[in-house]
Amino acid sequence: MTPSATSHALRALEATLGTAVVDRNAPGVELTYAGQQILPHVREVFAALQLIQTTAAASAGLKAGLLRIGSFGASSSLTLLPPLLAGFQERYPGVKVYVTEKTDLQIEQDLTERRIEIGVVTLPKPQFDTLPLAVDDMVAVVPERHELADTDPIDLRDLGQHPFVLTHAGSQELIARMFTRAGIQPNVTHKLQQLISLLEFVAQGHGVSIVASLALPDRHAGVVYRRITPRSSRRVGLACLNEGRLSPAGAALWHQARTMHTRTE
Repeated sequence: MTPSATSHALRALEATLGTAVVDRNAPGVELTYAGQQILPHVREVFAALQLIQTTAAASAGLKAGLLRIGSFGASSSLTLLPPLLAGFQERYPGVKVYVTEKTDLQIEQDLTERRIEIGVVTLPKPQFDTLPLAVDDMVAVVPERHELADTDPIDLRDLGQHPFVLTHAGSQELIARMFTRAGIQPNVTHKLQQLISLLEFVAQGHGVSIVASLALPDRHAGVVYRRITPRSSRRVGLACLNEGRLSPAGAALWHQARTMHTRTE
């Protein structure tokens, strides 16, 4: 919309509601108190409209529609989602699927605010309806010529004696809890966001690391993967606000995920 069209629409909205929703004295775009109170209901209205549209599309056999999905990181984006979406889009090629990758906490917020319909998250998430997909073990990543490279599994206490490359991705909190439970203060020398950067730093001998197994490629030059003792893992699954109120496209994906998970058990 052009600025003039936006202003006209805003004035019409405020005239209808009988109150201002945008604070025109603020330095940027800020909602008034009334606007902040209205916003959650507005999101519900748009979610309902999307449900109406996708329900109507369902009458044509899901030949059209839009499904918004959130993914918390490499474990889900690289390993869990691709086979799930490949099967879904082969069956429903007319449904547009939009995936956004954010942190686990941001995926929770997007679900609550109805920005996405389904999210791939770490479990448990008692505030949502959930569907388990996989168990993701934490594994050690060490240089292939490292003194621990021939040890499997590696004791966490031994791993903690070496310079540590810490991931800033979704498993950071779990790794911190692993060391805390063991009474270890790791010597963190680098903190990296991207998995490929972390693997390269380890390959070049800058330290060792711990990564969720589902996030790792089958192999990476210069590093080896080893199990850790004591074992630590996380559960990963789908989450939605209400399984019974998913759009037809969302319900179809949910059913497909449940079927795939049942086959692998």
